[in-house]
Amino acid sequence: MNTAASDGREDRRPRALAIAGPTASGKTAFALDCAERFGGEIVSVDSALVYRGLDVGAAKPTREERARVPHHLIDVRDPWETYSAADFARDARIAIDDIVARGKLPILAGGTGLYFHALLHGLAPMPEADPALRATIAGEAARAGWPAMHAQLAQVDPDAARRIHATDPQRIQRALEVYRASGKPISEWQRMHDRDRVPLRVFKLVLAPGDRAVLHARIAARFDAMLDAGFLDEVRALRALPGLAAHPAPLDLPAIRAVGYRQAWEFLDGQGDAATFRERTIAATRQLAKRQWTWLRGELDAVWADPARDRKRMDRLVEGFL
Repeated sequence: MNTAASDGREDRRPRALAIAGPTASGKTAFALDCAERFGGEIVSVDSALVYRGLDVGAAKPTREERARVPHHLIDVRDPWETYSAADFARDARIAIDDIVARGKLPILAGGTGLYFHALLHGLAPMPEADPALRATIAGEAARAGWPAMHAQLAQVDPDAARRIHATDPQRIQRALEVYRASGKPISEWQRMHDRDRVPLRVFKLVLAPGDRAVLHARIAARFDAMLDAGFLDEVRALRALPGLAAHPAPLDLPAIRAVGYRQAWEFLDGQGDAATFRERTIAATRQLAKRQWTWLRGELDAVWADPARDRKRMDRLVEGFL
């Protein structure tokens, strides 16, 4: 790969790998292998892994895997707390600077597109979170439903509504919050400001099976393995935590909105039988993978590879970059 700067000078920015892909595509295994082969440390780019206690259902790297390779930005918040993309970008840069200072290779691995975007391209400055306003919007959503709130967003910010899915309450809530706090659509805030790019030379590699049916089968098999590993017991333990047990609306928390956890929480509340719970969770995970796929298609400078068929090519690409 060309490592020269556009003006002909050598590009001396530190190198980093970004290993992205839809859920259940094999990112963790490949990132671990690259870290061991090339002296790297992994920066998790996953909005569920930041929460303590979300282990089995979030496919968090095991203690053994974290002992093999240092991991960053895992278990940094309790599940009743919030963690924004701006928080992630700040903390990830601190971790990356530390990794680079010790002569190691930063490996960004995960599937949260907003986190990747915040880190690699920056976030436009906009109004800070307003807990009271956020609670008001959540109350409206509890009465009218999030599809109605999405329709409201479409009236005041059509551009944001086109990008944000009607089943994505966290982003709907934030977009409405920004508009009500400032009188200006979030899409306009995002267009107004230059973005602060991370000072790295990043090779983006997307792991995605060529056949969607393969990914769907992996999603189902992985969820069944999670159930066998005690996923429901994990959610029962979360429900018993004082910080969650006392929360007036736990299903509105980002941690509990994570795919699988919301469905498990509702199942333990008595909604549906075990078979329906399994079907709903697998369907929601497929929808997540579809959204991730859509975001990844927009990363025009990324290289795509099928981990089942292209492993040798993946190794050559990484070695060539490094």
